[in-house]
Amino acid sequence: MPNSDNTYGTFNKQTNIYSQQVGESFTSTWDGGSETETPVGVTFSTVDEAKNWFFTADALAVFNECCTTLEWALVDNDKLKATFDFGTKGGSISEADDWAEQFRSRKTTLVNANNFFKGLPAVGVVTTSSNEHLF
Repeated sequence: MPNSDNTYGTFNKQTNIYSQQVGESFTSTWDGGSETETPVGVTFSTVDEAKNWFFTADALAVFNECCTTLEWALVDNDKLKATFDFGTKGGSISEADDWAEQFRSRKTTLVNANNFFKGLPAVGVVTTSSNEHLF
């Protein structure tokens, strides 16, 4: 569940569409081997199914803890769309400790550890920004 720090408003609204890298062969070396793979697209029945396919539990925790408003939707049953923004903790909190920066830094840590998207680098995920927000 997102945080509730909206006393001072919310900021930095973003919308991303997460899609599968389908049909494009790539070489996977994550397990020490080297084999060419051609991903086949997965179709989702629910938003939760898509969230759990694209993201690790740690990544979903970052979304839920750092975002103040967060909405998810399926796009064409094979893509996942997320719109989110951030409130502020207020007071004399440093920028590094506020929600937007916490999201950025925690996400970067997970990405660098290959622990943000599930299955990477074996499964390709493409992130596209969108101006068509869910809220």
